[in-house]
Amino acid sequence: MKIAVSGKGGVGKTTFSALLIRALNKKGKHVLAIDADPDANLAAAIGIKGADKIVPIAEMKDLIFERTEAKAGTIGGFFKLNPKVDDLPEALSARFENIKLMRLGGVKKGGSGCICPESTLLKALVTHVVLSRDEVVVMDMEAGIEHLGRATAQAVDKLFIVVEPGRRSIETAGHIKKLASEIGLKNLSLVGNKIRSDKDIEFLKENLPGFEFSCFIPYDDALIEADLNGISPFDNKTSALIEIEKVIAGLTEK
Repeated sequence: MKIAVSGKGGVGKTTFSALLIRALNKKGKHVLAIDADPDANLAAAIGIKGADKIVPIAEMKDLIFERTEAKAGTIGGFFKLNPKVDDLPEALSARFENIKLMRLGGVKKGGSGCICPESTLLKALVTHVVLSRDEVVVMDMEAGIEHLGRATAQAVDKLFIVVEPGRRSIETAGHIKKLASEIGLKNLSLVGNKIRSDKDIEFLKENLPGFEFSCFIPYDDALIEADLNGISPFDNKTSALIEIEKVIAGLTEK
C-alpha cells in the first residue's frame, strides 16, 4: 500500500501522517515513512527519539557525490540519472518499532525544475520506495507533489489532501488536485482537519465539490499539547484516532 499526504502548511498534514503511521504500526504493519516536507518534522510527530539529529538525505554531500558522481549544489553538467538507491531505506532509516523513517530534506534552488544531483537522487529514491518496496509506504509531502513523477503517481494507491476550514487551504487543495491530474494520480481524497462544528464540515463540502472526504478530524487541544510537550500525538489521548481508524478501514476495504 502506497500513500501520499499533502496539503497547505499548518493544516495538520504531518500530524495526520504520524497518526496514520502509528495506527498502522499498532496493527502490526511494517511502515516505511518518508518525510518529504523540509518544513515539517515527521520523525518527532511519530515519536522517534533524537528526531532533530536526523540528517536529511539532501544534505548528505558525500552520499550524493558517491551515487551521482556530481557535487551537491551544482546545476547542469554530467551526473548519473539513475543512481543506486535500493540499499538506502535499510541503511539510512531511523527506527521505531515496525516503522522505518527516511528524511529527504529540501533542494535549495533559485527557480523551479531544478536539475541537480540531490533532486535526482531524491526522485530516484521515491520511485524505488513506491514501485519496489513491499511494506506500507506513507509519504508526508510538501504543499505540492514535486517528488512524484508519472510512473510513481500511477503506483500511489491514495493521495490524501489535508484541509482545514479556510479559503487558502481550499485553494491549495484545488492546486494539488490539478498537479495530481497532470501526472495521472486520480485516486485522491480529502481529510477535513481542525473541525469545530458541523458548520465547518458544511463549509468544506460546499467549497470543495467533487471531492471525496475520508474523514473529519475534530479540533482537539490534546494534539496541540502533544506538540508543545514534544511527544507524538498518538501517545496523547485524542479523539482523532477514531477518525484515523475510519481511514484505515476505507483503505483496507479498497
